[in-house]
Parts: sequence; C-alpha cells; structure tokens
Amino acid sequence: GMNTNKHGYAVASLVLGIISLLIGLFTAGTFGWVGAILAIVGIILGALGKKKPEGQGVAKAGLVVSIIGLILCLLLYIACIACVGGLAAMA
Repeated sequence: GMNTNKHGYAVASLVLGIISLLIGLFTAGTFGWVGAILAIVGIILGALGKKKPEGQGVAKAGLVVSIIGLILCLLLYIACIACVGGLAAMA
C-alpha cells in the first residue's frame, strides 16, 4: 500500500546492502563484483531514501550496510584476485 512506497528506497537500500554483505561473506570474494554493484545501487537508493523524513532511519541503516557491503566485497574480491594471481605465479 502507501506505506511501502514511502520507505521504498530506504528498504531497498537496506535489502541490497544485506545481500551484498551475504555475497561477500559466503562467496569469499568470487562474486565480489556482484556484491559491489548491489552495494553501489544500495548506496544510491539510501541517499534517495534519506530525502524523505519518514524513511530516514531505515535509509541511514541501508546506507551504512551498503557501504560496509561495498568495502567487504571489494576487499574480498581484490584478495581473491591477488590469491589466484599468487597461485598462478607459483605454478
């Protein structure tokens, strides 16, 4: 109904942030780029959601979780590439 629309961006931001965290944690960086893309979208939606006073709390949470997800996914993805590169160099 009306309520979901008000918090739409904020909730979507939070959901995407959580998904990006899960991708980062459970795929150990293999799909880090997917998580990073989701997190970037989450950050954008969180920023949009913050413009609406009623969705600010959720939007702020979405922004924070998305930013953490982005950093986590990028770090793990870079570590994954570095690890594969290191193994290739040793072979």
